[in-house]
Amino acid sequence: MNGLYKDLLTKIGENPEREGLLDTPDRAAKAMEFLTQGYHQKLEDVVNDAIFTVEDNHMIIVKDIELYSLCEHHMLPFFGKCHIGYIPEGKVLGVSKLARIVDLFARRLQIQERLTTQVAESLMNTIVPEGVGVVIEAQHLCMMMRGIEKQNSCMVTSAMLGSFRADASTRNEFLKLIGK
Repeated sequence: MNGLYKDLLTKIGENPEREGLLDTPDRAAKAMEFLTQGYHQKLEDVVNDAIFTVEDNHMIIVKDIELYSLCEHHMLPFFGKCHIGYIPEGKVLGVSKLARIVDLFARRLQIQERLTTQVAESLMNTIVPEGVGVVIEAQHLCMMMRGIEKQNSCMVTSAMLGSFRADASTRNEFLKLIGK
């Protein structure tokens, strides 16, 4: 892949042989591999048997999970926070696995809308809770650095499944607890 970056440097008018750029194609290729590692991971491997039996069914929330992704339209970064809530129906997921699931889907070329849905549906399918709520707030460099150049814009998306969709009080409790 480093040959592609060397060609890119040449096409934009740079000299890939100058001192500051000699290792850039290798570094850029490694960075792209890291930023898109979600394509080479499976949900089952990320969860890795970290599903535990519980008796209670109180709402569980993990908020402010940092996320970094690349916009599929411009391949520019977007970044922000993901808030996840769910009400277990006998099974909970190890807390770090929630962040790992976010990373699994964020480390692909994405749109925020799909990312939000993928996180929610993967939880719903993995632990089959009473309901799931996912809210993502992110800033998109394709909006900030190019085109319309709006520096203070923030996109908010949500996916509410099960009781979070069907029951307004459950949904409102979740939104209140995450500060929305």
